[in-house]
Amino acid sequence: MINRISIDRDIMHGKPCIKGTRIPVYLILDLLAGGSTIKEILDDYPDITEEDIRACVEYAAMLAREEAGELEPAA
Repeated sequence: MINRISIDRDIMHGKPCIKGTRIPVYLILDLLAGGSTIKEILDDYPDITEEDIRACVEYAAMLAREEAGELEPAA
């Protein structure tokens, strides 16, 4: 699912974004952390899918694992 996330230095200054958009991963994570539902996010950003939102969460989890020193995904 992480293949839905792209990093391109020419798009959003290299911030991780949902592939094919200029929507940064951190924006989706901030919305979820602030209490927005997946449906609300999809209504506000019709160019993305539920899978894109899940990819953002998966990407954040991967970064957290790397920070903690665990490189293998949890089973």
